[in-house]
This record gives sequence, C-alpha cells and structure tokens, in this order.
Amino acid sequence: MGNLVAKSPCKGLLPLSVGAMSASEVETGAMTMLSPRKGQDGALDEAMRAVHGLGYPAPSGVESAGEARAIWFGHSSVLLVGAEPGQRLEEHGVLVDQSDAWAVVRLDGPGAEDVLARLVPVDVRLCAFPVGSTARSKIGHMSGSVTRVGEASFWLMVFRSMAETLVHDLKSAMEAVAARG
Repeated sequence: MGNLVAKSPCKGLLPLSVGAMSASEVETGAMTMLSPRKGQDGALDEAMRAVHGLGYPAPSGVESAGEARAIWFGHSSVLLVGAEPGQRLEEHGVLVDQSDAWAVVRLDGPGAEDVLARLVPVDVRLCAFPVGSTARSKIGHMSGSVTRVGEASFWLMVFRSMAETLVHDLKSAMEAVAARG
C-alpha cells in the first residue's frame, strides 16, 4: 500500500510571474464556513469580536485582524480564514471545516485589474471595488470568490479541484495583458 503525501492545491503550478504581475499560492491555514443559527446573527458577531477581534462582515465585505480574515461568502455565510474558530462560536453558529476545499491564489501587480477584467464579470477597478471588498463570482467558467486585499492585490478562490484550470486561465490572461504593454 502506498503512502499518501499531503500537497497544496497549486503544488508545482505556482509561483508565476508575467511582466510586472505575479501569482502565488496563499497558505491560509484553517478555513471554516460560519452561518448564524436562527436569530443568532448579533450574538455570532459579538462572539467573533470577542474570540478573534473581527466581526461578522457585511455583504460583499471583509473583516481582518492580524492574519485572520472573515470573508463574506454569500447569504448568511462567512468564511473564517487563518484562525481556528473559537469554541464560543459554536454556541451561536454552524461551523464547517473547509480547510482542504479551496485553492487560494494571490494576484499582484500593475495590470491585475486588467487580468481580472478578462476573467471576472465584476467591476474590480479600485474606485468600484476598494480594498476589503469581496464578491462571489465566476472566474473564467468556475464558481469562485474574488477579494481585494491591496490596491493592486487580489485573492482568488476556487474549489481545490479547479486549481490547475485557475492557474492556466490566469497565465493566459496575464500574458495577454503583458503583451499589450
């Protein structure tokens, strides 16, 4: 019987540099989906603030504290990234471990918005999508999440099984944008 070896979703695919842009895999640590129990929205927000120093984000928003992020992930759902959920959160919400479910890629550099304009049907210009904004959206033909983490930096998230496709699509779009310059 063979030995199983753990590897990240983008192992051997990243990092990638094209022109002044780069794509790299984000090692997020723990990832937990949180949804408030019925009538517990406020209590879950308070518990998150007490335990992690960040609250339950508004729709299309992100809350951050240190390395931890709470990313809005759709109706009544938040993805807690980079922190093990405190036990107190279980009293007010439903928690589902997602740590091995997602590939997270960071896209950086001038031209990142132009790359995403080729892949995402969302206006990601800084004036419309400021730092701390997030959207559940198509990325190419995949369902995913786009989060602006800096003026020229984004986190792109797709299901782990789509990591190779994401990197392929990103590389193609990065090359096309770099060729324009």
